[in-house]
Amino acid sequence: MNRTARDLPCGAGGGKATLGAFLARNPFPYPHTLGFFYREKMRAVHRLAPDVAVRHALDIGGGRSGLAALLYPRARITTLDHEAGHAAAAPNRWPGVDFVCGDAACLPFADAAFDAVTMFDLIEHVPAHERVAAEALRVLRPGGFLLVSTPCENWRFPHHRFMRLIARAEAELLTEWGHVRRGYSLDALAALFGRAPDATGGFITPMTALGHDIAFSRLGRRARIALWLAASPLTLAGYALGRRSPTGIEVVARWSVP
Repeated sequence: MNRTARDLPCGAGGGKATLGAFLARNPFPYPHTLGFFYREKMRAVHRLAPDVAVRHALDIGGGRSGLAALLYPRARITTLDHEAGHAAAAPNRWPGVDFVCGDAACLPFADAAFDAVTMFDLIEHVPAHERVAAEALRVLRPGGFLLVSTPCENWRFPHHRFMRLIARAEAELLTEWGHVRRGYSLDALAALFGRAPDATGGFITPMTALGHDIAFSRLGRRARIALWLAASPLTLAGYALGRRSPTGIEVVARWSVP
């Protein structure tokens, strides 16, 4: 284990990681080029994540990213995912992280078992999203919070029409990623979780969508990196300008439990 990832006693409780430490652990491949778009998501997640003591958090659909563990390095993290093979991923073997293979629509946990629940890019993948939302709220203790990220309803690939020359078919990507719906409006999220979020933030803007679309184009890796570097002035400018953007092609939302 890299001791910069989780070097504090698990379950001790404590606030979130500093922004710099969190961003430095970007799990996406080639984080400084093709994975740079993921940095936007991490920044938006960090901004909305409360800086409060979290002893035990549930990361539903956490897969192989370890994002919740990086966000709250002092907390005990339970990662739940339906892919049993993800148990072997390095973040799911860090001290203080437990992996459970299970169904997000029928969580194998008691009521009010967790201080926090995270669902990063999950609900757009599950048919029974109403059950998933209800289960996430069920296992949260009073005073806890739920943190969700998802594409917006106007998400599309590629975002810019001229990128179609090198883009893969959107339907092909959505199938590969396992999407069952495109995304959500804020009204749809409010309906899904029973009330409007307490706070929201956007990420991936029209400027930075260029980098995202290059990352998932049909070009080879070297060609994608070269094109990303050529477009990086626009991507980096968009990243700097959109750091605190309330809107974007994707959204992070937070609900607190009374």
